[in-house]
Amino acid sequence: MDQSLQPSLLAGFDLSAPLPGIPHMASTLPVARVVIDSALPHLDRPFDYLVPAELDAAAQPGVRVKVRFGGQELAGFLVERLGHSEPGIKLQPLRAVVSPEVVLSAEVLAVARAVAERYAGGVWDVLRSAVPARMARVETEKTEAGDGEHGDEPPVAGPAIDAPAVKGPAGDPGGDPAAPLLSEYHGGADFARMLRTGQSPRAVLSAVPNRPGDWPGLLLEASELVLASGRGVLIVVPDARDLARLCAVLDERLGAHAYARLTAEDGATPRYRNFLRVARGSARLVVGTRNAAFAPVTNLGLAVIWDDADNSHAEPRAPYHHAREVLLLRCGIENAGLLLAAPGRSAEAQRLVRSGWAHELEADRKLLRAHAPRVIAASDEFEAERDPLLHAARLPAAAWREAKAALARGPVLVQVARTGFMPALRCERCRTPARCTACNGPLALGEARGAPACGWCGLVAHDWSCVECGFMRLRAASIGADRTAEELGRAFPGIKVVAATGAKPLHTVPDAPALVVATPGAEPVAANGYAAVLLLDGDRMMAREGLRTGEEVLNRWMGAACLARGRDATEGHPGGGTVVVAGDPTEPMRALVRFDAAAYAQAELDERRALGLPPAVRTAMVKGPAGTADKFMDALVLGEEVRRHGPVLLGEGEHRWLLFFSYAQGPAVTAALRALRATFSAAKEPVVAIRIDPDGIL
Repeated sequence: MDQSLQPSLLAGFDLSAPLPGIPHMASTLPVARVVIDSALPHLDRPFDYLVPAELDAAAQPGVRVKVRFGGQELAGFLVERLGHSEPGIKLQPLRAVVSPEVVLSAEVLAVARAVAERYAGGVWDVLRSAVPARMARVETEKTEAGDGEHGDEPPVAGPAIDAPAVKGPAGDPGGDPAAPLLSEYHGGADFARMLRTGQSPRAVLSAVPNRPGDWPGLLLEASELVLASGRGVLIVVPDARDLARLCAVLDERLGAHAYARLTAEDGATPRYRNFLRVARGSARLVVGTRNAAFAPVTNLGLAVIWDDADNSHAEPRAPYHHAREVLLLRCGIENAGLLLAAPGRSAEAQRLVRSGWAHELEADRKLLRAHAPRVIAASDEFEAERDPLLHAARLPAAAWREAKAALARGPVLVQVARTGFMPALRCERCRTPARCTACNGPLALGEARGAPACGWCGLVAHDWSCVECGFMRLRAASIGADRTAEELGRAFPGIKVVAATGAKPLHTVPDAPALVVATPGAEPVAANGYAAVLLLDGDRMMAREGLRTGEEVLNRWMGAACLARGRDATEGHPGGGTVVVAGDPTEPMRALVRFDAAAYAQAELDERRALGLPPAVRTAMVKGPAGTADKFMDALVLGEEVRRHGPVLLGEGEHRWLLFFSYAQGPAVTAALRALRATFSAAKEPVVAIRIDPDGIL
């Protein structure tokens, strides 16, 4: 330990005897090891403090504390009590125990440290995501029956909750829960048996749509098996829409008080209330979004992540961890089972199957054909012959025909690439993109009768003229959800048109004829499934540059397609569902027609392994001021097997470097990056940004 950075007071005295200006210290384990709130890389380690006698009882591992450091008072977590510190180190006493509530368990601390090591980040940055902000009033409430329905009501009198009552598949309480849905998959019965008997299997599953309870019912079934074995369950979903859908099934099956819900969208107080239920051991079933992956579930038996390919699972703050990787690390540390379930299949999940780390729970093709919707590619040869204007039509004849027929049976979902009215504009004469004269940002049209405005600086371009030809009229380069809704309203008079985007979220729609226009990831759920799903703008979505474009587009398509009714009419799903996808033929489109995302993921993985690209290998990005970034890379000592690419000039005076390395080399590479950044930080060099396995770089 660097003694020069250790908080100083006095050393070499008998701590049991009072000294002038120094309080009595705890008689046993008088040293507290504390992780402090600091973003400086060279301070990313625990520091030792003395425990005053009056704080002895409250100063337990896992509580929040206040300490003196570098002339200021900082927050921190007490992570350990020790009998002594290192020889010769001068210690200060703890300033205060903020709360006696234990909010950081030893298991979560171990996971936070593992995440920081994997992503070459700081432990405190991870703990910021793992432990929600304190709400003092909530800590005085008791964990009672009224506590935490969705975290929005204070508790009422009643008996303390121990665990949800597990029911059998038919709703009969008691007995060993069965697994009819899991058993439909090859290997599913064995997976269920292992969960029921207290084992920790790992599996990857592409969910069959239109089954009882759909994917929330499947996840609940796996959870019931684990709860019956006396262990805890953690389920992580991408967003509020999926969380609402899952909670609706849990409320109906287990009751609203039988689980804890952790999501920032509920607000700070409800979130902290439910977090305390978990920390106190009153809730063994936890559901939530991204940061719920750190929930302190007691005796964790199974962690589940739904749709791991969704970008919402990636933390936008340093160290930029992904919920899937957090759960992978956590299951290894806590010896828990893991289930990666999704409408499709990510390349990362397929790598786990290919490596043998996880088993694939594969659906029988006969079952899939019976319950998946029929998929029509509007660009196939048969449809092209029937539609001579297919190349110029945004709504192909096949899509219009299926939508017209489906509207007699129920709602129709229309997925479009972008939000807004006209999010991109061009010169009507020469097709030059319209740019702002002040900042060169893209011009967009927010409404039919509005004026074009810059998407960057907001300047309204009343008197715009093309810089190339001087023409003063604009045309759409891209059509957004609002304009699509307007056009469909004219094409289908008398039909209600509903828009759902990230800015205007809508979670559900009734089972009535309507056109629902939504952007990818914002599609609401229809009560009995959509009679038809139209996937427009395929070419625009595939035109985006990037290594993962095809994978991401297929995942968005699969997610929307799974909202359609099954191919055949079934009870509660009247009339077969149809999916129409528009755009030029591509491999993702062929995979959608076959409803076989796993095969596409395997093909992608094989190609990337041959090229040495992620996720077959791991990557790291180093970015910063040109001189500092280059100096950092020159000082970085790695094996010859680690490939370096750079520098790339990103902007004025900024360089970016990329590293490619194997999974086996990962711990050594990230450790070297962390250590060198700490060295630069201690030397007061400009800090470089480090991102491990970043999305959107390639």
